[in-house]
Amino acid sequence: MSTVMTHAPKGLEGVVATTSKICYIDGDQGVLAYRGIDIHELADNSTFEETCYLLWNGSLPRRTELKDLEQRLAAERKVDPAIIEFLRNVPKGSSPMDVLRTAVSALGLYDPEEKNNDHAANVSKAIRLTSQIAMIVAAYDRLRKGKNVVQPDPSLSHSANFLLLLNGIAPSKTAERALDIALILHADHELNASTFAARVTAATLSDMHSAITSAIGALKGPLHGGANEAVFRVLSQIDSSGGDPVEYVRNMLAQKKKISGFGHRVYHTEDPRATHLRKMSEDLSRSSGEPKWFEMSRKIEQFVKAEKKLNANVDFYSASTYHVLGIDVDLFTPIFAVSRISGWTAHVIEQLDDNRLIRPRADYIGPAYPQHWVAVEQR
Repeated sequence: MSTVMTHAPKGLEGVVATTSKICYIDGDQGVLAYRGIDIHELADNSTFEETCYLLWNGSLPRRTELKDLEQRLAAERKVDPAIIEFLRNVPKGSSPMDVLRTAVSALGLYDPEEKNNDHAANVSKAIRLTSQIAMIVAAYDRLRKGKNVVQPDPSLSHSANFLLLLNGIAPSKTAERALDIALILHADHELNASTFAARVTAATLSDMHSAITSAIGALKGPLHGGANEAVFRVLSQIDSSGGDPVEYVRNMLAQKKKISGFGHRVYHTEDPRATHLRKMSEDLSRSSGEPKWFEMSRKIEQFVKAEKKLNANVDFYSASTYHVLGIDVDLFTPIFAVSRISGWTAHVIEQLDDNRLIRPRADYIGPAYPQHWVAVEQR
């Protein structure tokens, strides 16, 4: 009888499941780096397109390589009319995450390289999906509101195009840069639940679209991608009631309710992504004439840190940031996917470049062996 490691940690906490060259995290020092480049440097200097190239190819692009990627992303900013028709006909009130999950699965039916799993084909699919997911999120939001689907502008960046497709007008440079930084910050985060789901699916030698569908299904869960939605619902309730944010959160804690947007399985100090999003939330809230969203958030953050010794994570300030950008609360998690598609696809490419089926074992804690079958009359 084979043996396995016993007393597996719940949730696989601390278990190293694979090797990867994509993302480096030091939870004690609060470090997040893509291919060795600190997230602070990327947020300050990079673009989302450049970050995508870095994740997919392992190095920053030369000027000609970046231009080529920008052109390829622009060329792939299209979906088959059948996908738009699907978005038009989904049941009224469908969750944007449910719609996105199903639409991405359907995209595989129309992808010219669906059955090709080699490296070059997977990079092409990564580019295609990065453009298409942004289009689907924006198109569905407009269709459900009775608006026309907007055509992309090939002269605009990925972030500017998304805001154009969503709102129908080209964004300000401030809004474009704010979203660009948010997409960079959310692009990858090592073996989080959705990325691991994508790698497990890819490891069976399934296709890229199946792997990304698995990832979106995992991201949908409120313990993963839905936390910033929960943060903003709290902010909205405080705002509509006119109450004090600290007292509101104090009452939540007294009722043993979870305060979303705080703490992290990996970081034991401040989440480095929160550092940028805090500043972004403050700048956007003040420039838009709605400083209340940042001010409420800041009071809550200071109280929770003092009371529970918990730091804000990436979800906490992304909530107010996305709201001030004019994004509906149920699109917060889909926009996470608009960014994370870059990291998901990078991990799928890496998995398939040196693949081995991911097949862990379980620590059996059921009835002792052997048990015996008993006739139904004697049970």
